[in-house]
Amino acid sequence: MSRSRGLPVPSSRLARLGRLSGMTAGVAGNMALGGAAALGRGERPSWRGLLMTPSNVTRIADQLAKMRGAAMKIGQMVSMDTGDVLPPELAQIMARLRDDAHFMPPAQLSKVLSQAWPEGWRRSFARFDVRPIAAASIGQVHRARLTDGRDLAIKVQYPGVAKSIDSDVANVGALIRMSGLLPKGFSLAPYLDEAAAQLHEETDYLREAAHLTRFGTLLADADGITLPRAHPDWSTDTVLAMDFVPSRPIEEAVSESEEVRTQLVARLLDLTLRELFEFKLMQTDPNFANYRYRVGTAEVVLLDFGATRRVSDRISTAYRKMLRCGLAGDLDVVEEIAVSIGFFDKKTEPHHLTRIRRMMAMIFDALRAESFDFADPTLSRQMQAEGEALARGGFIPPVVPTEVLFLQRKLAGMFLLGARLGVRLPVAQMMARYLD
Repeated sequence: MSRSRGLPVPSSRLARLGRLSGMTAGVAGNMALGGAAALGRGERPSWRGLLMTPSNVTRIADQLAKMRGAAMKIGQMVSMDTGDVLPPELAQIMARLRDDAHFMPPAQLSKVLSQAWPEGWRRSFARFDVRPIAAASIGQVHRARLTDGRDLAIKVQYPGVAKSIDSDVANVGALIRMSGLLPKGFSLAPYLDEAAAQLHEETDYLREAAHLTRFGTLLADADGITLPRAHPDWSTDTVLAMDFVPSRPIEEAVSESEEVRTQLVARLLDLTLRELFEFKLMQTDPNFANYRYRVGTAEVVLLDFGATRRVSDRISTAYRKMLRCGLAGDLDVVEEIAVSIGFFDKKTEPHHLTRIRRMMAMIFDALRAESFDFADPTLSRQMQAEGEALARGGFIPPVVPTEVLFLQRKLAGMFLLGARLGVRLPVAQMMARYLD
């Protein structure tokens, strides 16, 4: 059942800081009471257990959902099961943030649009639905029709989120550190800095409109892929107007035939390979909400290009060589490339390196199969077990270049979608055309 409702977005820095400070104080208070109760029972209190109580999980998730903006966005990023660097306990706190975002009430929406658009803008619209058709961390989307007949989807940014990104990120970082769940020696700061930088880009809707137009050109020849056109006359840095494209959430395709599901995932995986090796421009957010489909045609509809990033020639070339050598079984070269990319370094302990090589062999053995079964959990379970063993053994990965981090997140997101829709694909064959 949806928990979303119209709630004003706190737009001033002071109000947002107060919300986060109050949440943190409430969590700390709950932990103190829980610790005192444990001591009273003669038990040694567990920091992790005190944090992960149902009341604390609910308090954190609800407050971030009400704030929206960067605080909620980071929560969504942490909660996605796509190989993120943080421990799974933190994902539990944020898991509820993937759905049912609250939305601005009509009065606040009207104020935001009146600040972005010329006076009298309402006279240009034959229809404007104040109830959003989608609400997320940074903005919400409304369907509208202009008097000239254009049927639009209009994304409206929440007030104050752009100005509060740095403070929100810093405060969420403090909450993560307070959890005590980060591996000893793990450097969180570079990831928070990059998250803030990406969020600053995502709040520039004119930048997103430019990427939307660019991808429209790049994909003009793509079979079975469509995306809306941006409408510059009604777009600003905080409002993005684009075509309304009738479609359904990609996750609902689970009820479609095997042929349709397979075609949908194949098109999205092939698009990811084109982004990496051909366009060298990638939409890096694998959130399922960014992908929809047209029933009966298996046509993919692409949405949200705010997280678009360029892929450097160096990284594109390194991935091409790494995949080619890995599929050929040359793990020595794969190891060299992995070091050059930044997954680990030459100082890695031999016993850790042995386990890492075993993980790489598992991945390429699975990809090399005639048909890769996305729904088979064997590989993911093996990788999880090996990763946990690495962590227990004291392996601390170096700070992965942010370009690589977001690229890996996108690739993992595509495999997660394949698992969700339960498909099999000749992945090695699909990759081959891009690896020569």
